[in-house]
Amino acid sequence: RVRLDQTFFTKIQFQKLLGIHPRLQQGSTCLATVALLLRFSRRWKDSNKIEPSPQSLQKFVPMNYASYTQEYYQFAGKKIVIQESIESYGAVVWPGAMALCQYLEEHAEELSLQGAKTLEIGAGPGLVSIVASILGAQVTATDLPDVLGNLQYNLSRNTLNHTAHLPEVKELVWGEGLEQNFPKSTCYYDYLLASDVVYHHYFLDKLLDTMAYLCQPGTVLLWANKFRFTTDYEFLDKFKKVFDTTLLAEFQESSIKLFKGVLKWD
Repeated sequence: RVRLDQTFFTKIQFQKLLGIHPRLQQGSTCLATVALLLRFSRRWKDSNKIEPSPQSLQKFVPMNYASYTQEYYQFAGKKIVIQESIESYGAVVWPGAMALCQYLEEHAEELSLQGAKTLEIGAGPGLVSIVASILGAQVTATDLPDVLGNLQYNLSRNTLNHTAHLPEVKELVWGEGLEQNFPKSTCYYDYLLASDVVYHHYFLDKLLDTMAYLCQPGTVLLWANKFRFTTDYEFLDKFKKVFDTTLLAEFQESSIKLFKGVLKWD
């Protein structure tokens, strides 16, 4: 079991680990939003200074968000630039994603990521998928339709000419169209990756069903999450009934836990 390094998180904005965001507490959306606005406000004035993206990537940039910022990360020896928008939960990098990226980076050889078929559930702006791709995995990044444009943009920007396998972007609505869109006969994954997909929402049962469906014999699920709510722990209890579960890493100061899950085959 690994204890995550606090110095690492400090370098990539420790405030993110404190959960200053609308997902932090039910009923505190306004306060959390103000905190986010303060965090990004100093960047808004410079938004027009960002150089235009390559023409080939323009078609992937969604037009329905008024403001974007750029965040910079360093993983696997690469500088990664992520375009984020505070107007969408799915367009922001969350603490669990950074924890999962650190774990992948430090255990890439042990995990045998080179050529490993990997699917990320709830990829958001794509940081985890980018890191997995840089480390050699064949990645399918999935999320809801409204964030796929920004996801594709970030993946293309950071992996084109930098990875052996270009990641694929695919729509995934938890619990819907699984057999049609991800047939077991052709969609086998060595790894499923998920970070901060569990919080206060009404689709946790569908999420668990989706996780279970996408696993086949030999599939390993790596799930990192910041635990905030009672419902998070209730989900973990259900998760343990479906998956043989191992706690791989934890960062107690920010309530982040990283689990390995292997589907139980009774």
